[in-house]
Amino acid sequence: MSKPIVIIGAGIGGLTAAALLAAQGYAVTVCEAAATPGGKLREVVAAGRAIDAGPTVFTMRHVFEEIFAAARANLADHLTLAPVTTLARHAWGDARLDLFADAAASADAIGAFAGAGEARRFTAFMAEAARTYRTLADTFLTKPATSPLGLTRRIGLTRPGDLLSIKPFATLWGALEGYFHDPRMRQLFGRYATYSGASPFAAPATLMLIAHVEASGVWAVAGGMHQIARAFEALATQHGATFRYAAPVAEIAIGRGGADGVVLANGERIEAAAVIVNADPQAIAAGLFGAAAAGAVPPLRSRDRSLSAMTLTMAATTTGFPLDHHNVFFSDDYAAEFADLAAGRLPRAPSVYVCAGDHAAGGTRHNTEALHMIVNAPATGDALTRGEIEQCQAATFARLAACGLMVTPVETVRTTPADFAHLFPATGGALYGRASHGWRASFQRPGATTRVPGLFLAGGATHPGAGVPMAALSGRLAAEAVARELA
Repeated sequence: MSKPIVIIGAGIGGLTAAALLAAQGYAVTVCEAAATPGGKLREVVAAGRAIDAGPTVFTMRHVFEEIFAAARANLADHLTLAPVTTLARHAWGDARLDLFADAAASADAIGAFAGAGEARRFTAFMAEAARTYRTLADTFLTKPATSPLGLTRRIGLTRPGDLLSIKPFATLWGALEGYFHDPRMRQLFGRYATYSGASPFAAPATLMLIAHVEASGVWAVAGGMHQIARAFEALATQHGATFRYAAPVAEIAIGRGGADGVVLANGERIEAAAVIVNADPQAIAAGLFGAAAAGAVPPLRSRDRSLSAMTLTMAATTTGFPLDHHNVFFSDDYAAEFADLAAGRLPRAPSVYVCAGDHAAGGTRHNTEALHMIVNAPATGDALTRGEIEQCQAATFARLAACGLMVTPVETVRTTPADFAHLFPATGGALYGRASHGWRASFQRPGATTRVPGLFLAGGATHPGAGVPMAALSGRLAAEAVARELA
């Protein structure tokens, strides 16, 4: 029997690579330290209810359809998806604004909220966001990691307009100041920087493409986002992949030709034709997979980490504010909020995202609400005190109350940066790898290949970036890189 390709970690990147490689006939063994697949695509139980406690927004459906098609399967046979008509409900005190899947409806809503001029500027902004996405979709997002010069070559020197459209040298906030006069609109679209764990005051304007991605379609997943992991697991298993849960890897074995196996924490050795690590690359750099593999990727300075989060996942009763599936309650001073984060502090007056899963398209109402609240936090590991965390939690509920939402928790599971640092070792709690700050950052994420032959990477901390679709693309790129090397 041929040696398997061993994949460390069953996050969406590892699951994608497992499904694609198994479908090509390779023997695949996935070793996951946890008891279930998903990685950050996780769920927790509160008051007997399983609630999504990781990513909550499903976009770029075509990426998943293409992956399933490449594995000779149909996405619709594995996941039930319903289109979302209201992308998100936003609140500033008593003021509210919904954005919709229908761009004209969003423009009308913005016009009623902030005036006809802002509606026109929104239309112009979205056109530029779409152009940015089209420029990078087939030259960067779906291609192996490259350098700035390499991207320039891919886009082509004959398309200078497209090169300039991605605005790598402007900050997202600076670009938004050029589009919107109403500070609330800048705050709304600046929030997209946090999708990659970045500050809108430091992230490149290129991230405006996220607005186009979300406006192009958001879907609700029947049973919750964790079902995506289960669907990929089933697809890989269907093609013969083996999953070993509660099987943490202690060491990546490095032989004369490169990575040739793994050693589990219980001492068992698994020989491998290649190894894919679906964990934060810093776990390798920190020596958590053995000293021999540590030099495979460069270390990341703690100051270059992305944001972490404090999350409150709960079953609760609510009154007042009419929740939708996705809700954002903005702070009064966005600059102060991100200044706190940059200083390594929890924000004293945070903005709060609330996913109300029972309000998803096709969702079922219960006696209690399933809520997942996210507040941005610094990736400082266990440096935050209990007092700071309690103060931030109180400020979170105060922000909701200021917008009219009263929440009475029945049972709450709180996850802090220290908890995330424990779940994802060597990250300090950073949830997105390197922060997307400055024009170089996207080029500094490690790609699928490493300095060690036979050792590959997948996951949201690698190229092309954070988020469920990007992690899936990283898994596809890793599978392609392994297949090339083995061929």
